[in-house]
Amino acid sequence: MGELSKLPNIGNVVEEQLNHVGINNEEQLKEIGSKAAWLKIRAIDSSACINRLLALEGAIQGIRWFGLTDEKKKELKEFYKEVNA
Repeated sequence: MGELSKLPNIGNVVEEQLNHVGINNEEQLKEIGSKAAWLKIRAIDSSACINRLLALEGAIQGIRWFGLTDEKKKELKEFYKEVNA
């Protein structure tokens, strides 16, 4: 278990995926942002869903994903829909 799995919402599998795409610590995750990090993961795992995107944003904010504001959830859901259109 590395540094990233200590963040909320990040388990071993997501941490491995983040490491695989070159994101190895909290600072790098915050710098790239949830959307770009999710896109990188999506490139290696087509099953990456909206829940993973929400989880990444929650990790960046230091909260569980369900604690994200409704505004932030809406923004991320719209982004997800655009990517999958």
